[in-house]
Amino acid sequence: MRAVLTWRDKAEQCIYDLAFKPDGTQLILAAGNRLLVYDTSDGTLLQPLKGHKDTVYCVAYAKDGLWSPEQKSVSKHKSSSKITCCSWTNDGQYLALGMFNGIISIRNKNGEEKVKIERPGGSLSPIWSICWNPSREEHNDILAVADWGQKLSFYQLSGKQIGKDRSLNFDPCCLSYFTKGEYILLGGSDKQVSLFTKDGVRLGTVGEQNSWVWTCKVKPDSNYVVVGCQDGTISFYQLIFSTVHGLYKDRYAYRDSMTDVIVQHLITEQKVRIKCKELVKKIAIYKNRLAIQLPEKILIYELYSDDSSDMHYRVKEKIVKKFECNLLVVCADHIILCQEKRLQCLSFSGVKEREWQMESLIRYIKVIGGPPGREGLLVGLKNGQILKIFVDNLFAIVLLKQATAVRCLDMSASRNKLAVVDENDTCLVYDIHTKELLFQEPNANSVAWNTQCEDMLCFSGGGYLNIKASTFPVHQQKLQGFVVGYNGSKIFCLHVFSMSAVEVPQSAPMYQYLDRKMFKEAYQIACLGVTDTDWRELAMEALEGLEFETAKKAFTRVQDLRYLELINSIEERKKRGETNNDLFLADVFSYQGKFHEAAKLYKRSGHENLALDMYTDLRMFEYAKDFLGSGDPKETKMLITKQADWARNINEPKAAVEMYISAGEHVKAVEISGDHGWIDTLIDIARKLDKAEREPLLMCAYYFKKLDNPGYAAETYLKIGDLKSLVQLHVETQRWDEAFALGEKHPEFKDDIYVPYAQWLAENDRFEEAQKAFHKAGRQREAVRVLEQLTHNAVVESRFNDAAYYYWMLSMQCLDIAQDPAQKDAMLDKFRHFQHLAELYHSYHAIQRYTEEPFSFHLPETLFNISRFLLHSLTKDTPLGISKVNTLFTLAKQSKALGAYKLARHAYDKLQGLQIPARFQKSIELGSLTIRSKPFHDSEELVPLCYRCSTNNPLLNNLGNVCINCRQPFVFSASSYEVLHLVEFYLEEGISDEEAVSLIDLEAPRHKRENKWQEITSNNSQTLRLDETTDSMGDDPFTAKLSFEQGGSEFVPVVVSRSVLRSMSRRDVLIKRWPPPLQWQYFRSLLPDASITMCPSCFQMFHSEDYELLVLQHTCCPYCRRRIDDPSP
Repeated sequence: MRAVLTWRDKAEQCIYDLAFKPDGTQLILAAGNRLLVYDTSDGTLLQPLKGHKDTVYCVAYAKDGLWSPEQKSVSKHKSSSKITCCSWTNDGQYLALGMFNGIISIRNKNGEEKVKIERPGGSLSPIWSICWNPSREEHNDILAVADWGQKLSFYQLSGKQIGKDRSLNFDPCCLSYFTKGEYILLGGSDKQVSLFTKDGVRLGTVGEQNSWVWTCKVKPDSNYVVVGCQDGTISFYQLIFSTVHGLYKDRYAYRDSMTDVIVQHLITEQKVRIKCKELVKKIAIYKNRLAIQLPEKILIYELYSDDSSDMHYRVKEKIVKKFECNLLVVCADHIILCQEKRLQCLSFSGVKEREWQMESLIRYIKVIGGPPGREGLLVGLKNGQILKIFVDNLFAIVLLKQATAVRCLDMSASRNKLAVVDENDTCLVYDIHTKELLFQEPNANSVAWNTQCEDMLCFSGGGYLNIKASTFPVHQQKLQGFVVGYNGSKIFCLHVFSMSAVEVPQSAPMYQYLDRKMFKEAYQIACLGVTDTDWRELAMEALEGLEFETAKKAFTRVQDLRYLELINSIEERKKRGETNNDLFLADVFSYQGKFHEAAKLYKRSGHENLALDMYTDLRMFEYAKDFLGSGDPKETKMLITKQADWARNINEPKAAVEMYISAGEHVKAVEISGDHGWIDTLIDIARKLDKAEREPLLMCAYYFKKLDNPGYAAETYLKIGDLKSLVQLHVETQRWDEAFALGEKHPEFKDDIYVPYAQWLAENDRFEEAQKAFHKAGRQREAVRVLEQLTHNAVVESRFNDAAYYYWMLSMQCLDIAQDPAQKDAMLDKFRHFQHLAELYHSYHAIQRYTEEPFSFHLPETLFNISRFLLHSLTKDTPLGISKVNTLFTLAKQSKALGAYKLARHAYDKLQGLQIPARFQKSIELGSLTIRSKPFHDSEELVPLCYRCSTNNPLLNNLGNVCINCRQPFVFSASSYEVLHLVEFYLEEGISDEEAVSLIDLEAPRHKRENKWQEITSNNSQTLRLDETTDSMGDDPFTAKLSFEQGGSEFVPVVVSRSVLRSMSRRDVLIKRWPPPLQWQYFRSLLPDASITMCPSCFQMFHSEDYELLVLQHTCCPYCRRRIDDPSP
């Protein structure tokens, strides 16, 4: 505490009392019989007031209007002794009176005495000054009493004394409180004004005078004190209460109420108060130590525990000795006293261990840490010298010397840099090792390095806080007070008497580092404390600067997985050998939404395709087109294609089709149009496309078929010349006429047409047509299989006429297959077998109809011939479906009817040995009986004649359908089954079919000649031939009657020579022109006048009249069903 004289004046007489105007602007003094009014700001005498004739002992300003001149009467009360002083309580309810006899009387407003306090000194200790404490924070009214027993005492309103009497060692003449009641002023016979705490602890002297001090008062709500003396001197002082405090990292200790010490933890905001009950002169704190200097001793405290947040202190040592020092520093085991130029190191027991003498006044001292007992001190001198001292070393180390005096010092965390504030308010930063001045900044009153960052410091001054990172410009913000510490993002600031921890975002220095692309340093700053926005900005800047490690840490801090994945992918690519930073940066820009910058970088790195992909993925097609400009048409097409893809995905197919067409992506255009059934669009596309573009055209055709427009599909196939697909189209749509027409022009597609056609026919129960189609397609196996199935079905269903037809067709197909040499023999055997079955079923058809139906369509002679033909043919196994019972039954009935009784009897006898159906049982039994009444012979008219040898053959021939004499096979009519007047002949060896036909066609004139037969007998055969060596031609061998009996049982065929062929008439010869490998068969009609017709397809023989009638009935051959309008044989 210091008292600074503001102004002084001198009146002519003793100053007994004074009073301030409530607002503190004016001062009234009682000087003799005059009142003097002064201006408190500069001590100007405003006016003297005259009116009192005697000495004025007391003055006061009216405050609450307790008394006014208008009041008619004033209450008066008697006192037991002379009243020397008085004082009202704060609420104006009680009045304390100090009396000459040493008694204090406390009365209420009515003058009634409530409390009477008798002082121990009695009349020897007159009460010279009393005053109630004006503090409104106190719970009780406290009365301060000063008497001439040289004592200071305190009482409650109840009269109870507070504490003990305080000895003053002088006679007090005046006593007054500060406005808030925290301090007391006392003046008197010691010719000075003393400052006391509210508890009566003397703090110091305000001002020494030349005479007794009769009055002293405090200017309202201020630290100004006015003193009035016996000699008339008026002194106006300003009291300056200096801050007594200490700071180490996050612990701050400061003096409170002059006698208390409060230790504050700046991070946790915890506080602890240590009451010393004496004036605290100096405070020092270091780690777990706290040193407090009192007027007569030094107390050293320590923490109870090593917990960083522990706030419980206990006394460790007391050094009971009075020390005079300017600065106090405490270490782990020592205290350091600074007095002017001298530093003393004392142990906690008070023993001086070491002393250092400086060249100049010590202005600043600070402990900078170190091991216990060997701590280092940083010392700044007035002459600008800065030293480092170790408490265990007698020699000081000069760090550097500057021209100006040191006011404040701090060393960076790594001990590499030193910050100095000089007397010119300049902050200077030095490199400790090189002594180089790194930079300096003006307007600084204190400085502090950041304990967590080497390159950051802050300094205060001029109402601003300045934060400086590295060599960057200073960042300022408003701040009142002094900076005393800087830890991470917290700045510890002392303003007047309060210490506060200010949270300062480190954004500004971080951005300064970012501007210089110093990402790692920026990250260190960010770790001290910045906002999430700043973290993101750091991450982005580091990413753009390709500082992936820093970016990864920053993105981790803001939990941005998207960018972390990007960084991870880039790092993976770098591991694989990619080194193109432009490409990496382009990826970063594209992630940030800086698409145009990304596109430029992609282009610069030679990856235009990535830029296009980026634009198209973002649907920025216009930007993509601008990026391409008038570039590669392929790229433009690709872009339009992607735009179309997008239109397609967002369900705008019309727009997509148009874009695909303009991009040349006809396949996709066709696909969309087809899927949506847009026939018109498909037609336009198909007609505009070149025939070389097969894929889209084929797809058009596919959709035409799918959408049931085969005509457009056919047009498309024709355009591209895909005849095979056209054939398939006709087949699929069953447009058989178009397919057949195409097959005629292009035989190679015959198989592709007829096979499906045959299958379709078969599926539609048109098996005969299907069989023909298979046959036409060359699918003999399928054709045969269909025919076999048809035949079997026909037999099972008793459609024997159809069965005959199918067997004939089977035989013809076997004949076709027989052209293959590998299958010739087997197929020819099958051919003969099927031909035989066809003849059997054809003939049996009449029998079946006769026996099953009520009416018969055949003549009895025909049924008679058919039944005989069947019996002669069924010499071995009976084919499926043919009934011997039916055949014999028919034969028996027709024989009986025609007069062939012998044959009828034979038939009835045969029937007796067979299983007869019930429906025939009676008829057969009756017939068997009645036939016995008939003659035992057959009618001569029914006996068949051999036209070769003119032999009558029996009706029942054991040899079968051959002559019993010459063994010549009979040729039957396929309708009436009569024996035809035909004889088969064979060509002489060496005569081909063509030559034979040409010879027959010559129609040579006939000469009468004698036929000469030549019979040649060999081991295996007999051959009868016409001799042509004689000059005479002889008769025709087919017309000559052969009456002799042929010897031997072997059949001797008729073999003709060229001359005989020449003699034949073309109309008398019938030729069965079998396809190879069969040979043609030649037949000679022996009765030229009886016309015979042969079907050119199946080569069956008919009487011409019968054939014509049947053809008229059926419009086709009754055997092979060849239509009469069919030109093919």
